[in-house]
Amino acid sequence: MPPAWTCKSDRAPRLGTHASDPRPYPAMTGATPVSLVPVSLVPVSLVIVSRHRLAALQRAVTAVRQLDHPRLELIVVADPAACAALAGLTAKIIAFDAANISAARNLGIAQAAGDIVLFLDDDAVPEPTWASRLVAPFADPQVMAATGFVRGRNGISFQWQASEVDSLAQDHPLQVPQGPSLHAGSPGRAVKTQGTNCAFRRDVLAAAGGFDPAFRFYLDEADLNLRLAGQGLTAVVPLAQVHHGFAASALRRADRVPLSLHDIAASTAVFLRRHADAAGLAAGWRQLQQDQRRRLLRLMVEGRIEPGTLRRLLATLHQGWQEGLHRPIAIPPPIDSPAPPFLRLPDTGPRPGVVLAGRVWQARSLAKRAESALAERNIVTLFRFSPTILRHNHRFHPRGYWIQTGGLFGIAERTARPPVLGSFRHRLHVEVAKWAKLRPTSAISIVENLSQASHCDMPKTRD
Repeated sequence: MPPAWTCKSDRAPRLGTHASDPRPYPAMTGATPVSLVPVSLVPVSLVIVSRHRLAALQRAVTAVRQLDHPRLELIVVADPAACAALAGLTAKIIAFDAANISAARNLGIAQAAGDIVLFLDDDAVPEPTWASRLVAPFADPQVMAATGFVRGRNGISFQWQASEVDSLAQDHPLQVPQGPSLHAGSPGRAVKTQGTNCAFRRDVLAAAGGFDPAFRFYLDEADLNLRLAGQGLTAVVPLAQVHHGFAASALRRADRVPLSLHDIAASTAVFLRRHADAAGLAAGWRQLQQDQRRRLLRLMVEGRIEPGTLRRLLATLHQGWQEGLHRPIAIPPPIDSPAPPFLRLPDTGPRPGVVLAGRVWQARSLAKRAESALAERNIVTLFRFSPTILRHNHRFHPRGYWIQTGGLFGIAERTARPPVLGSFRHRLHVEVAKWAKLRPTSAISIVENLSQASHCDMPKTRD
C-alpha cells in the first residue's frame, strides 16, 4: 500500500528541518485517518502508570481497547490492588507502588516490545484515532518524538495545544498548522511533549535512559525533551487527541487544588540544576514562588482554600525546594534489558461509528441503545440535549461510550457566542461535525416519539 500524500505528486515532498518550515503530512480528515505507512506494520507499546486510582485506570483501559491501531500492546504499571483488578486483561501488568512516575514509566519502557512507545495518564482517555495519528509521523526516520493536543475536564476546551520549554522550565506557545508538522529543537529549548499524550522511538528513549527518577513528579517529560532536543525532530499532531480530567491523587484534589507543593518545587530545583546556570537557578526559584503564590491567592479568593492552607502549602514549597537542591542527580543509564515478546491487545483496530441523539428525558433509553451499539463493536457517541441554555460537557462514560450533554441553546466552546436558535437536528449536525474529525460518526440515529417518553425514563439528576 503506497503512502498517500497531500501534495499532488505521489513522492514525498522535499522537507526542511526548521520549526518555521513545518512538514506536510497526509490529510487526516473525517473519521478515517490516512497514514504514511500501513499502521498494521508498526507495532507500538502503550504505557499507563497508575497509583491508587483504579476507577480512573479502568476507564482509561476501556477507551484504549477502542483504539483503531491494530497492532498495539498495553503495559500497565500500577499498585498491587490495581494489578489484581486487571488480572484478566491481555496486557503486560507490572506491580509498582512507589510515588515516582519516572521510575514507573521506565519499568514500562523496559517491557515495551513495540518500535514506538506511547504514554497516557490513568486519568485520561484517548480518542479512537489517537494512536494511529500519533505514530504516523515516525515513518520519517528523523522523527524521534511526537505529541498531540489535550482537551480539559469539560471535554471540549483545550487544556494544552503546543509549546516549547526552555532551560528555566518556562513554557512558550508554539504556533502550529492544523495538520501534523515537524519541528527541530535547539540547545536550551525543545518542543514539549505533554506527558499524557506523547510517543517516542523505543531505541532513542532506551538509549537516553528513559525518564530521570530524580523527577518523581513534574517536569519529567520536559527534562527528557531537553536531553533529546538535538537528536531528531518532534512531530506535533493536533488531531491526535486525548481528554484529561485531573483525577484526585495524593498531591491534589479532584478540583486541582494542591495538597502539597513539595514535589513541584523539588523537581523544579533538580531541573534548574541540570539545565540552567547559577543565575538561572536563582531566577527560576523567584519565578516559582511568584507563580505558586499567585495561584494560591486566586484559589483563596475563589473560596477554595483558607489562609491557613495557603501558608501551609507555601511551606511545602520551600521544603521541597531545599530537598531538590540536595537531591542526587545523574544522567540516567541506558535501559538495555531485552523486552519480553510483543503481547498484542485483542480487539483493537478500526471500528464503525454510531451516533445516537435524543432529549434529556430519554436518558435511560439512550444509554441502553448506546450499550447495545457497543456490544456490536461500534464507536458510540451519544448526544443528549435539554431545552435549556446549559453549557455543554463531553466525556467518556465508564461503560465505554462518548456522551455530550447540555442545552439545545447552550454554548459548547467556552469562548463561543450563544448559538443561533435552531432545530434539534441542526444543532446535532453542528456538534457531530466537530467530532467527525476525531472518531467515526457515519451512522446517526435520533430517538423520536417524544410523546411516548415515560416518567421512568426521566433522569434522576440535572443535565
